[in-house]
Amino acid sequence: MKALLCTEWGPPSCLHLGDVPTPQPAAGQVRLDVHACGVNFADTLMVQGKYQEKPSFPFSPGLEVSGVISALGEGVDGLSAGQRVIALCGHGGMAEQVLSPAATVLPIPDSMDFVTAAGFSIAYGTAHVALDYKARLQPGETLLVHGAAGGVGLAAVEVGTIMGATVIATASSEEKRALARAHGADHVLDYGENGFRDAVKELTEGRGADVIFDPVGGDVFDQSMRCIAFDGRLLVIGFASGTIPTLAVNYALVKSASVMGLYWGAYGRRKPEVMTDSWRALVQWHADGRLRPHVGATFSLDQAVPALETVMNRKAQGKVVVTMG
Repeated sequence: MKALLCTEWGPPSCLHLGDVPTPQPAAGQVRLDVHACGVNFADTLMVQGKYQEKPSFPFSPGLEVSGVISALGEGVDGLSAGQRVIALCGHGGMAEQVLSPAATVLPIPDSMDFVTAAGFSIAYGTAHVALDYKARLQPGETLLVHGAAGGVGLAAVEVGTIMGATVIATASSEEKRALARAHGADHVLDYGENGFRDAVKELTEGRGADVIFDPVGGDVFDQSMRCIAFDGRLLVIGFASGTIPTLAVNYALVKSASVMGLYWGAYGRRKPEVMTDSWRALVQWHADGRLRPHVGATFSLDQAVPALETVMNRKAQGKVVVTMG
């Protein structure tokens, strides 16, 4: 079968398409014929050796896929060959077939096609667990979302809107800000030369944002701590800027503010009930038409390197998805 292969740590340009044997599922695993694979910033970190998990060479990037089950390992119950599913495979998704633990395989709702499904679970799961379970976002609160036109940022705009927040979205171009507004943002801001801190203060009549969703890091994090409300909660989602910030804890003290990290993938292992409850809510919202996933670009498997570069260089609008043709 064809697969995008990583054989050394480096940028996406180091990857190459190759042939590998068809994988056979072990006990507790399923094999999928992959139809589509969502592209995440974590994939770009993994191939550079900068992610929390470092697979053995050779491996394929791709944390989340949609497809059809083609084989079941021993002891797998509740799933069947031929079933349409989403799988959180950890890596390996940019290939024609992939193995995944059965515990992280979920039926695709009738309301989703394969491309939508491939980019749904991580973006919306991260946004929902962060805002609902971690930050306890309340109706009427102000939510500030950074990177609001990217996959996870745009999902946070939608989830925050559904939860009844006033959403302020930041993005780097007029096109991206228009996308965030179209998906529910009440206000959109440019990072700009002077930043967003004063604009957030003005929009909130000096109070600041109650909850801040930050997948960017760097200077964006620093400015966020200067416009957070009293008793505010800042969610650390990732570091798309490439810079991991440090916290001057005096800001947390004087604002009685909380800084919360979220590694969504760990909930599947450590607190699976959190992920399961979140999934049920998200699937229902999608079936009700309240979530409108935006796939900004699709690439074929032989164009997976440009797909990864689009995400790594923060050019994505909504999700980027690799399809198997």
